[in-house]
Amino acid sequence: MKYFKLILVFISLFLGFSSSFSQTKIMSYNIRYDTPNDGDNWWELRKDEVVELLKYYSPDFIGIQEAMPNQLKFVANNLDKYNYIGYGRDGLGTNSEGVPLFYNSDKYQLLGQEVFWLSETPQKISKGWDADFKRIVVYGKFKTKKSNQIVHIFNTHFDHKGENARLKSAELIVDYINKNQLADKKIVLMGDLNCLPSESPIKLLEQEFNNSYKIKSASVYGPIGTFNRFNTMKAATKKIDYIFTKNIDVKSYRCIDDRRKNNLNLSDHFPIIIEI
Repeated sequence: MKYFKLILVFISLFLGFSSSFSQTKIMSYNIRYDTPNDGDNWWELRKDEVVELLKYYSPDFIGIQEAMPNQLKFVANNLDKYNYIGYGRDGLGTNSEGVPLFYNSDKYQLLGQEVFWLSETPQKISKGWDADFKRIVVYGKFKTKKSNQIVHIFNTHFDHKGENARLKSAELIVDYINKNQLADKKIVLMGDLNCLPSESPIKLLEQEFNNSYKIKSASVYGPIGTFNRFNTMKAATKKIDYIFTKNIDVKSYRCIDDRRKNNLNLSDHFPIIIEI
């Protein structure tokens, strides 16, 4: 009986230890902004299935790009256990596209948040360098409710036209991390960076972070390309969506190429997800 009790104590301690270091799933997803010009791919026709995908994979953090206020509201209203931070790139309360960051509020507590612009004046509503649009970063500091582990999450969307703006945006984020003394902390940087893996902004970020789909110890699944253009007849080969990490062990990376019930793509980008 004495040994049986000892075994029970050991099992309970082991289970408590494992749960405090349970794995976390993080997703980056450009959901494509709402425009009727997309025809059969219009948001109104695919929004329910986008939410179904989010519920099925159940990430602990979801960095969304190209979310208009009505899209943000729909996703938020249909994800029960999540809260979100962030607002549109034209400023708080504006009808503008944003990069909201959703988090599982059952598991994580928000400790701090910030929105800053990818420009020469990041604390002001502004468009940077040769960018076509205003671009922002949504940053959140979170704590796990079970183990009090701290993680810093950045979600962003680099400009699609400004080549210099993309490089300067990468430099600005690295500079922000260094100035705020976060370089030795657990960090996730994700988003649609509108850059190929061979381009200078990605090379710069790879000097500071681990590119999750390149980590040798992580299992990698799914297509390399993340930008599908809503084209179901041709394989996606263009990778422009990324999740970078720092001081974090990545267990797996997946590019999700699931489709709608009518066999069309859920967005013009595939979501990517990692487990840490």
